[in-house]
Amino acid sequence: MQTADVVIIGGGIVGSSIAYHLTASGCRNVLVLERESTTGKGSTGKSMGGVRAQFSTPVNIQMSLYSIPFYASFEERLGYPCDYRPQGYLFCATSDRHMAYLRTNFAKQVAMGLKNVRLVEGSEVRAMFPLLRGDDIIGGSFCSTDGFVDPYSAMNGLMTWATDHGATLRKNTVVTGIVRDQRGAAGVETSAGPISTRKVVNCAGAWAAGVAQLAGVDLPVEPLRRMLVPSEPFDQFPHTAPMIIDMSNGFHFRPESRGFLLAWNDPEETPGFKTEFDPGFVEKILVRAADRVPCFADLPVNPKRAWAGLYEMTPDHHPILGEAPNLPGFFLANGFSGHGVMHAPATGKILSDLILTGKADLIDADLLNLARFSEDRLIHETAVL
Repeated sequence: MQTADVVIIGGGIVGSSIAYHLTASGCRNVLVLERESTTGKGSTGKSMGGVRAQFSTPVNIQMSLYSIPFYASFEERLGYPCDYRPQGYLFCATSDRHMAYLRTNFAKQVAMGLKNVRLVEGSEVRAMFPLLRGDDIIGGSFCSTDGFVDPYSAMNGLMTWATDHGATLRKNTVVTGIVRDQRGAAGVETSAGPISTRKVVNCAGAWAAGVAQLAGVDLPVEPLRRMLVPSEPFDQFPHTAPMIIDMSNGFHFRPESRGFLLAWNDPEETPGFKTEFDPGFVEKILVRAADRVPCFADLPVNPKRAWAGLYEMTPDHHPILGEAPNLPGFFLANGFSGHGVMHAPATGKILSDLILTGKADLIDADLLNLARFSEDRLIHETAVL
């Protein structure tokens, strides 16, 4: 029977980052199991690729303070590109309540050591982007080191470095069972045969609850469809723009290739494994786009190029990280609620430390463990896009 020091279930960006951090820490017998013929077919390849430190909770800010510099030095560190573009995130406030919220977050971000974030006046937003409809924008928050990465490139860079340094990636392999004994996790059953291991990591993204069920673990993670609409080439708005967020309705957009990528969290969306794009979404998002950016009334869009992906949501919009309380050796890295790509580097570091040493230096890992739900100590992240 094959043996491995650590088996990672799921080869997307989170699994790739954990494989990289384990391997970089000297753990060579790492086996990543991917059910698809190529990695990134789940949520990774469908992500918007935004990275930001402008969050409302200290633990999310802390994870960004590790992840963004990691992406900034990615090519130098790994020898592969991730296309990190620090064009910033600009939150546009249209009410006193929005501004009070941004001020509170700003104070937390600065206290945590974020140096490049600043509050801006409405007049500055209008001066920066005169093509925005700014009559109701009273201010905002901008961080210049926020920006975007290419999720697919980042995932490939992490996994390629890991496999170059001793890890193994096995594709087309479905996990069918988690073996347990009196000591805890003892192995995994797969479509390619059994594997003996004492450390199993669930990185199955939106499908994580089903994998956890194989181990008898109840995981409060559910899939939620998010749809993205890319435009055709369009040069009437600057391509140097940051991610711009309209706080009045949650519409946000960023430059993408020679056009723009539009996103909006439809409040009518219901949980489920829905991965088909709904053509009716195009009109909903274009109405909001043209309202905030009048020249977007002429934005050319081909619905056939739009796509849908799955967020993996938890009740408090924070990930579940660490060992399952009732199964030693079964680790969870799930429920990123749309922040999986941006927090993949920090997640890799945290899980690698927990697996190899039993403690994490980066954050107080107990804050994000599964037990917080039964112990009623949820941490609500309100800055969710």
